[in-house]
Amino acid sequence: MDKLMRYDPFAELNALQKQFFSDDWMSPLKGVTIPTTDVYTDDNNHMVVEAHLPNFNEQDVHIQVDEGALVIQAERHEKEEDKSKKYVVRESSSSFYRRIQLPKRADADAIQAHLDDGILKVTVPLTPLPEPKKIAIKSKSHK
Repeated sequence: MDKLMRYDPFAELNALQKQFFSDDWMSPLKGVTIPTTDVYTDDNNHMVVEAHLPNFNEQDVHIQVDEGALVIQAERHEKEEDKSKKYVVRESSSSFYRRIQLPKRADADAIQAHLDDGILKVTVPLTPLPEPKKIAIKSKSHK
């Protein structure tokens, strides 16, 4: 009689997450930091996206609205040449990309963005929800 094994469709994903985020000395990705992104609403009239982008300047960051989504891209290149050595160039680059679906009531024309101390804060105004329409009740005698 064969034993049935329960299939876990997320087992591979969980294993990758453990490898990526573990402090195990065998992990090849140890020391890699992933910029965090927080998306929240404040007072139900604004959606706020905060992205932690240390070492990025305003010129490195590009924000746009594309087909109802907020797209944040950041890319930074550094190139350092040592003139005393032949053919030696030290290059490094960092990049960041997030695509966040905007709610239908987002006012894309009034979006504001600020980059202060490595934290990008994008504020998306939301149009107010319509007030519920009250229906008057009339009796049969009043037509």
